[in-house]
Amino acid sequence: MAAAAAAGWIWRWGWGRRCPGRSGLRGPGPGPTILKLFLLLLGPVAADITDGNSEHLKREHSLIKPYHGIGSSSTLLWDFQGSTMLTSQYVRLTPDERSKEGSIWNHLPCFLKDWEMHVHFKVHGAGKKNLHGDGIALWYTRDRLVPGPVFGSKDNFHGLAIFLDTYPNDETTERVFPYISVMVNNGSLSYDHSKDGRWTELAGCTADFRNRDHDTFLAVRYSRGRLTVMTDLEDKNEWKNCIDITGVRLPTGYYFGASAGTGDLSDNHDIISMKLFQLMVEHTPDEESIDWTKIEPSVNFLKSPKDNVDDPTGNFRSGPLTGWRVFLLLLCALLGIIVCAVVGAVVFQKRQERNKRFY
Repeated sequence: MAAAAAAGWIWRWGWGRRCPGRSGLRGPGPGPTILKLFLLLLGPVAADITDGNSEHLKREHSLIKPYHGIGSSSTLLWDFQGSTMLTSQYVRLTPDERSKEGSIWNHLPCFLKDWEMHVHFKVHGAGKKNLHGDGIALWYTRDRLVPGPVFGSKDNFHGLAIFLDTYPNDETTERVFPYISVMVNNGSLSYDHSKDGRWTELAGCTADFRNRDHDTFLAVRYSRGRLTVMTDLEDKNEWKNCIDITGVRLPTGYYFGASAGTGDLSDNHDIISMKLFQLMVEHTPDEESIDWTKIEPSVNFLKSPKDNVDDPTGNFRSGPLTGWRVFLLLLCALLGIIVCAVVGAVVFQKRQERNKRFY
């Protein structure tokens, strides 16, 4: 069990991964002999790391071909509404037509504290550059199947949203679209479409996922307050970092879903699969004693996301003071102390010279 867990960790986070939907494909990595030696050295520590194989796949929260268990019956696992169309190869949230909204939602609430969602999706259409829209939203929220203006779902939601936005509504922005962003909401914040969600965005990155000739994937990982979003868009069977935030608090008992919307511009927004994996993570006794269903969605920032200033790079805006930010703050403080010491020494020396003139 430990060896299998460590192997999965190596593929996904170190030297490649097993690609969701393409079982058996390998990323670049060490040879079999080196891998075995590495696993032996890891020992029992690796037992707490998920391998992402079928034993950790939570089928009740996953959408996988063939699409059984989809419909309006209470015995089924997924519900859909709006313009959503089910085929044998994909779930189309919206066709390439104007003013369409569609969504698909898991019927069961998720009570996992630590999880990872792999999404195989495709956004494509006939529209040329900046003549398409609007994009896909991935959800982990308290309410489900509530249509609204935010990529086909409700505003002022409770929970987590990942927006895959293809159209820049803000003409003054310097961001490059398509653009992926993250928002955590306790129901008090409204998504501003005119500014592409800039004021409530926690972090984001540019991601060229539209009209690709190959498969496109996105992974969302939440574990012990850390939220990570990664992409595989280059057909290299490798994850690329997009977003990494700490201090995120999400309750259990919310629902996974996906939605999309079109306006005056349109695209096909397809979901091929959504696979949820349970992460085997140890928690402290204090953490285990918490009623995770009562937690309020929040992020531990020093300032509100509304205080953000637009960053065209979309890199960790208003993020926690960790890593290089702490280093820069300490460096500035040290330079300030040195400057003050030098200025003080010069002033002291001048005063001493003046005093000598009076003797």
